[in-house]
Amino acid sequence: MTLKMKMAAAGALIAIAAGVAVPQSAAALDAKQKEEFGAFIKEYLLANPEIMLEVQEALSAKQRAKQQEAAQAAIANNKEAIFNSSYDVALGNPEGDVTIVEFFDYNCGYCKRALSDMDEILAKDKNVRFVLKELPILGPDSLAAHKVSAAFRAIAPEKYGDFHRALLGGEERATEETAIAVAAKLGVTEEQLREKMEDAPYDAAVREAYTLANDLGITGTPSYVVGNEAVFGAVGVTEIATKVSNMRECGKTIC
Repeated sequence: MTLKMKMAAAGALIAIAAGVAVPQSAAALDAKQKEEFGAFIKEYLLANPEIMLEVQEALSAKQRAKQQEAAQAAIANNKEAIFNSSYDVALGNPEGDVTIVEFFDYNCGYCKRALSDMDEILAKDKNVRFVLKELPILGPDSLAAHKVSAAFRAIAPEKYGDFHRALLGGEERATEETAIAVAAKLGVTEEQLREKMEDAPYDAAVREAYTLANDLGITGTPSYVVGNEAVFGAVGVTEIATKVSNMRECGKTIC
């Protein structure tokens, strides 16, 4: 391989790592030169496989940036539905200066572990408003539990926080039966729940949550919205609290 071809190959490797088009000088090679060119790149990558990790990291960063850009546009276009939907209940300070929105499923193991994160944030920060947005995506049991939850919320919204903690924090799988049992312990009977479920099936609430999740790029639970950012996964108290602090300092989650 000539020095010129090696330089072209090096340029191609740099381009690959940067995620841009291969240089024209490499693209214009004849068949034999392309074979030599490919062999050189293969040899280089085998000798330096760590470069592929760097490429993967760069690609992942680019994809995350694109995902966040789309999420920010969705937040800007759906602020009322995200932060102030009539279907949701807010815990903490109703007049809080920063709102955290959590999308969750009652049968999500990560959501169960993240329940203590919410409680710790609310205990430490008395100026946070925490919106709970049910996103039943883990099968029929989750949807059935959500329907009971929606009925309970309509009947006794002041007890919804207790209902939420009991059902999400329980060891049993959340189903219609377990949700009704939790509601009964809080003073709402099965008869009341079924009457409300018949009157208001809350299909619109589920559709709204699914639509928002799709627009925000949410594919799993828990996921959060804090200020201008969508946060994917159970990231823990420290990261969420930092974003809340930044919102107060500069109006964005990253100052």
